[in-house]
Amino acid sequence: MDEKKEVAVFGGGCFWCTEAVFAMLRGVVSVMPGYAGGEKENPTDVEVYSGTTGHAEVIKIEFDPSQITYESLLTVFFASHDPTTLNRQGPDIGSAYRSIILYANERQKNIAENYIEELKASLPEGYKIVTEVKPLEKFYEAEEYHKQYYQKNTSNFYCKVMIEPKIQKVKERFASLLASQK
Repeated sequence: MDEKKEVAVFGGGCFWCTEAVFAMLRGVVSVMPGYAGGEKENPTDVEVYSGTTGHAEVIKIEFDPSQITYESLLTVFFASHDPTTLNRQGPDIGSAYRSIILYANERQKNIAENYIEELKASLPEGYKIVTEVKPLEKFYEAEEYHKQYYQKNTSNFYCKVMIEPKIQKVKERFASLLASQK
């Protein structure tokens, strides 16, 4: 990996959604869906969905920090999913869909923990952040048919109902972070 690039790994529900959202951002070099945060080596999607591997659906974002900061990625991450819902995002239920940040270094850990503390202070009474923060140990790429799912299946019902509203929300709230349209 280029020395100027960094990696961020987030899980915020279905990786079809998160991949589509982060692929739009300026400075994002690549977004790879996969599995991380668990114990089983080389898990399959079926194994991850069963809840027996400990893994979550995540995306590995390779980004250029001279164009977008880790803090900006965190802002989009928290705005594009519900970090107060344990093991669920919309219709996707189970530990595979939990909110998780897998940090690549101590700097990312500190930034993520501080961000969460600030976010907690702004929550209404009775709500709490359930996002896990843990070190990235292993990342396993998802099966080929999961990669660029939204781009390949824009007319799919799930894409229309679940992904497109998230994309629209990010476009409206974070226009300054979007990659220029070619």
